[in-house]
Amino acid sequence: MSMGSQKKIDRGLEELGKIGERKSLGQHVFENLKNAIVKGDIPPGGRLIESRLAETLGISRTPVREAIHKLEREGYLKKLSRGGFSVLGLSREDVEETFGIRSVLESYAARLAAQKHRKTDLIPLEKKIKLYQKHLESKDLNALPDINTEFHDLLYALSSSPKLIHMINNLRDQIYRFRQLILRDELMAKMSNDDHKDMLERIRRRDAVGVEHLVREHLARGKKAVMESYDDLQ
Repeated sequence: MSMGSQKKIDRGLEELGKIGERKSLGQHVFENLKNAIVKGDIPPGGRLIESRLAETLGISRTPVREAIHKLEREGYLKKLSRGGFSVLGLSREDVEETFGIRSVLESYAARLAAQKHRKTDLIPLEKKIKLYQKHLESKDLNALPDINTEFHDLLYALSSSPKLIHMINNLRDQIYRFRQLILRDELMAKMSNDDHKDMLERIRRRDAVGVEHLVREHLARGKKAVMESYDDLQ
């Protein structure tokens, strides 16, 4: 592993912050490590060593071991024969499965949003589109995944279907990793916001069929972009 990669891992670990109150401590370490992996602060292929993590965080090895093994069980890490753990990237199977499920769930959420929304419900969506556009025009691409996520959360909420929202949110971390990959490309980032503007207009017109179809197309483009960048994920 290159010195640059190790420095990125070290920076990612620094972002974990102070451990604070016990949750348990192991759960707190787990949540922060997972967030660092999802956000890309600790990149795919990065090596994590239990003793080094404990030393960096200033805690004992027991909560670190607890967190690492939970991340391994959830598919974020794999054990290395030479010692330590490696952060897993996203496989082709992850891409296929996640986008397939998203296409069904998110298009249905958009359909329900078109049918159930009130006029005032659309104001927050309009604000997110404008905020996204502002950062896009200033070339601040790093801000886009969070704004994009907030837009989609608002859209899902308009479905007024807690069960559907819960199912979508079960994929939240994988979705975020895909968004980071897609939105680092300026052209794809622009197309994404153009789609959001179109979605909003179709929802405003209560075009349930049209917005459902658009969301499927939107996700198909995203899947294609991820597949084309597959080598970058490894």
